[in-house]
Amino acid sequence: MKENDFVSIWLEETGNPAIEKLEQLNLEVANKTIEVLAEKNSTENDLAYILDINPDEIKRWFMGRHIFSIKTINEINAALAEIPAKNTKQQAEFQ
Repeated sequence: MKENDFVSIWLEETGNPAIEKLEQLNLEVANKTIEVLAEKNSTENDLAYILDINPDEIKRWFMGRHIFSIKTINEINAALAEIPAKNTKQQAEFQ
């Protein structure tokens, strides 16, 4: 950083609102994904299997360590639609 670089000094002192907003939006995508998985009694492993990715990547998503592209959001949405809702009460009756 240059000594008199006003923009760098300002960003260092105040942060970058655009980056903070992007982080918030990514966290919202992760939280909504977690919520839908919970509603379907599914796990991150179910999602990883459908998306054909390592479950550790899903964990990074849920911890906010991933920036979602529109493509990734669409893939998550399609994968969540593929996961059937599991009715645990009905499953318990049959066991």
